[in-house]
Amino acid sequence: MNLYKINKKYSLFLFFFSLLFLTLVSEILERKNILIPFQAITCFFLISIIGVSHGALDHLKGYKIIKFYGIKNKYYFYPIYVFFSLTVIILWGIFPSLTLFLFLIVASYHFGKEDSSIGSTIKKRFISLLFFLKGSVVILAPLLFHTEETIKIFETLNVNLTISYDNLFIILLILSFLSNFYIIHWTNSGGFLMADWLTILILNLSFSPLVAFTIYFCFLHSVRHSFALIYDLNKDDFNKGLEKFIKKALPLTIITAILFIVSAYFLTNYYVLNDAILKVIFIGLASLTFPHILLEYLLEKNEK
Repeated sequence: MNLYKINKKYSLFLFFFSLLFLTLVSEILERKNILIPFQAITCFFLISIIGVSHGALDHLKGYKIIKFYGIKNKYYFYPIYVFFSLTVIILWGIFPSLTLFLFLIVASYHFGKEDSSIGSTIKKRFISLLFFLKGSVVILAPLLFHTEETIKIFETLNVNLTISYDNLFIILLILSFLSNFYIIHWTNSGGFLMADWLTILILNLSFSPLVAFTIYFCFLHSVRHSFALIYDLNKDDFNKGLEKFIKKALPLTIITAILFIVSAYFLTNYYVLNDAILKVIFIGLASLTFPHILLEYLLEKNEK
């Protein structure tokens, strides 16, 4: 199995799909008889199942890290992981603006780095900054194309964005665009990483912020990361690797989905359904993203 070719074909498929179909689909979704509750619930379940599945092998990475540090009981990983997740949720409750700001920075870097992992490793100066700029399009596009809706999402997350940063966002978007050329050159990707960047832009032009993010997170970011995990499980047979991945990822995916559903149900006692869903999606993802990225960092550091 050639991971590079799989990623290339998949990226081009998504790009042409976005060009040919997404504008038409977005018009259907925006009809008055299909309101935000339908969209929010659909996005919620897609993220809870498909989106989070690419992190469902974190326990296997955690076992390796536990072993690196000489800890014999590998199951210590679970309370440590949960501790970091709960810490993020608590910090969001106390310092929502600061936590969201840090999350957006970390998420931009993570998106840029993972979406550029196409079977080759990049070791260049300032590559972390370029990853951040590349991934920042996920954050910048909804802020520029659907400013009011995005600000309302922030307000639901207890964050008030009262100052306009349009000029800064435009500059960052241009830098995000330019960062692709350096990454493409260093990975010799033939330009299909630019197709990913354009796909994200088209998604945000066509859809509301939540729908655009859901499609990106589930069907580009998560699938791209899952391809790499499948490749690690079986470098010779993609189908066998996929089967092994599903078996290993299913338990934690189901547990996470149940926790998301229970959390949303609990929050409906205090908020309307849409707000409860948005809180679980974004605060929940933040609580998983920080320990997930920490695992990736520690694994890379110890495997050098």
